[in-house]
Amino acid sequence: MYTLGVDIGSTTSKAVILEDGENIVASSIVIATVGTAGVEEAVKNVLNFSKLELNDIKVVVATGYGRMNYDVADYKVSELTCHALGVHKEFPNVRTVIDIGGQDAKVISLAANGKMTNFVMNDKCAAGTGRFLDVMANILNLDIQDLEVEALKSDNPANISSTCTVFAESEVISQLATGRNIPDLVAGICKSVAVRVAALAKRVGIVEEVCMSGGVAKNSGVRNAMSKELGVDIVFSKDAQLMGALGAAIYGFKKL
Repeated sequence: MYTLGVDIGSTTSKAVILEDGENIVASSIVIATVGTAGVEEAVKNVLNFSKLELNDIKVVVATGYGRMNYDVADYKVSELTCHALGVHKEFPNVRTVIDIGGQDAKVISLAANGKMTNFVMNDKCAAGTGRFLDVMANILNLDIQDLEVEALKSDNPANISSTCTVFAESEVISQLATGRNIPDLVAGICKSVAVRVAALAKRVGIVEEVCMSGGVAKNSGVRNAMSKELGVDIVFSKDAQLMGALGAAIYGFKKL
């Protein structure tokens, strides 16, 4: 029995096909802005890889920023619920989920059975999101993947004090002009994201284990800074970006 979960984010579309609520048959991540054909491409990829047809899929569940516009879905479910389900499957002992997406950041508290018990969300400002990192990488003429590498080279992270992306951009440019090196600036940028999201997490209350999900979770610079800010170890999956889509597929199986 196959279920399909699609997570239509602001900057990427993800799709996961799950067999019997347990085994991931295929997954795909497509970099594409919400409202484009990114989700169709992600779904096409997983169907091709699994050699399945859409008719073979019992339930399709959409989540994420653009879920309401995906008419193929049988259910349209909050990304909070889906990230909780996805992370609980991967890490049953996790009690706090930190999800940093392209346009928002979320912190979710989980019960022992994986049920969401509380959450807090920042979707009003780009600071503390993947978009913030994109802007900063552009200023430094780096690919987004380079931020992790550069941050690890730093011995003295720069202080990025501005809480607004626009002002932080000016602050980074000013520090560049005074000769501050790239690794220290990148480490400071990663720390800036961690400080803002850690403040959200502290409002919910930190209960270990703590997991990071979403694309930013793959950035060790942010993960390490977050671990220091919260004073806890942080677990993450190499498939961190797929947690929402995985949770959507699990939701579909539960509905069956």
